[in-house]
Amino acid sequence: MNGAIPAIILAGSRPGPDPLLTGTGVSTKALLPIAGQAMLVHVVRALRASPDVGAITILAQNSAELAAEPGLAGMVGEFLREAADSDVAVAMVERDTLLARYPESRRTWLKFRGGWWSGANMFRLRGRRVLPLLDFWGRIERDRKKGLKVVAAFGPWLLIGALLRLFTIQQGVARAGLRFGLKAKVVPMSEPEACIDADKPVDIELIEAIFAARRQDAIGQPL
Repeated sequence: MNGAIPAIILAGSRPGPDPLLTGTGVSTKALLPIAGQAMLVHVVRALRASPDVGAITILAQNSAELAAEPGLAGMVGEFLREAADSDVAVAMVERDTLLARYPESRRTWLKFRGGWWSGANMFRLRGRRVLPLLDFWGRIERDRKKGLKVVAAFGPWLLIGALLRLFTIQQGVARAGLRFGLKAKVVPMSEPEACIDADKPVDIELIEAIFAARRQDAIGQPL
């Protein structure tokens, strides 16, 4: 990989109340405590620990509040290494990978030939050529939880291919990128934690349990 890649963390809030914040005294989900520290801190630390990541920019409605907050690199490195030769890359986790370790986890799955996939909220975007794609995504992003509706937005042939399982998700994403003249790819993540969200109380409970287990494992390691 040539040079460190700048990273952007989307730490803003969607319109409307967030039930996760009720009674917490926290105004934005990025500052919600996870394992004793703000959720945002864990993300920033993971990025800073990766030698493949350069400058980190945080985008939010209230940047001053986030800046006042005191202060998993392996996943970041895996994603960036595999995404290096693409214009657009999307991190995803196959269903068997997640359920083998966290069978209680609930996700929205995209069904393609050879597997069911869920997004991991990491994207690589290279150069100004991706701007038309970002504009397009901004118009359909509200339907991100409706897999087939998102696929259909890229054209009827892609939708038919997905419905009939004519191609893998890697082939489908590559074809979607070609519509914009881009080399697009899926990066299958080996760690299931990559696609665990923090949208519902049950998600937070699972994340807290994961951190607690890691702390316990660390205590058991020899000095």
